Amino acid sequence: MLSTEKKLRAKGVLGLNERNADFIMRLNPRRLYPRVDDKVLTKELAVKAGMAVPDLYGVIVHQAEVRNFASMVVDKNSFVIKPAQGSGGDGIFVVTGRSERKRESFRLSSGMLISEGELQHHISNIVGGQYSLSGNRDKALIEYCVHFDPTFAELSYQGVPDIRVVVYRGYPAMAMVRLPTRASDGKANLHQGAVGAGIDMSTGTTLNGVLDDLLVEEHPDTGALVAGLKIPNWDFILESSARGYEVTGLGYLGVDMVIDADRGPLILEMNARPGLNIQIANCTGLTNRIARIEEIFDSSASPAERAAVASREFAA
Repeated sequence: MLSTEKKLRAKGVLGLNERNADFIMRLNPRRLYPRVDDKVLTKELAVKAGMAVPDLYGVIVHQAEVRNFASMVVDKNSFVIKPAQGSGGDGIFVVTGRSERKRESFRLSSGMLISEGELQHHISNIVGGQYSLSGNRDKALIEYCVHFDPTFAELSYQGVPDIRVVVYRGYPAMAMVRLPTRASDGKANLHQGAVGAGIDMSTGTTLNGVLDDLLVEEHPDTGALVAGLKIPNWDFILESSARGYEVTGLGYLGVDMVIDADRGPLILEMNARPGLNIQIANCTGLTNRIARIEEIFDSSASPAERAAVASREFAA
């Protein structure tokens, strides 16, 4: 009887050790990690490459600068506070409005009211390194809050879904959309309880979903079917993801995008160590797709050409 490991390998499922040794270590030089681990630098590189990103209102680097927070958002009713070197959505506060009675009180995406002083305390914790990957001092970003696209109204709970595309040597290999839930507190992070739904690379249509490593057909809060939703601007999303290869220089890359109701697709961040749950959401393994990319790889192909190849080759 075949072991579980051999069964998964036979189905083309990429494992953690194989991902780390064969792809991350081989294709992602450590010297390039700051391009994706530091969200300020990622944003700068993306803007330089002509890619659309959420506006940056300010960066707080030192504890003494925390007092500048109020002036950064004086004319903003909504914004996002996030650590520059955080991961998994930890440390991110999404402010969606202000109290009508007291302007110094802010409403989070969960609906909870929080004072300006509490936000400053949170920013101070970010700068102190509480949420950084290394545990070292960090920077706090204050940026544009993405406006909810009504396309996802039935498949999201108090948050904005994001789209993760795994890119191998510049070719989009697999994608999923991460759907906020009550359990994830409105955040699009799988490890916090969001639903991940696979995406047909050819049409941009959602497939069945995964919740805590289990396949699901319905969103746990809305009851809406996960499969069958057409993602807007899919071709543009694929091409933008493919361009992440040139921007970062990383051969194994996760590109995260959101769709803003007014501005369309925006690059949220990029990741040198994208997780593997995307395979469960798509009910297929990455290994076979990576092998196919190796067969058809063309170093002279443009991002648009690579995106078109992915759309053709990896239809569900």
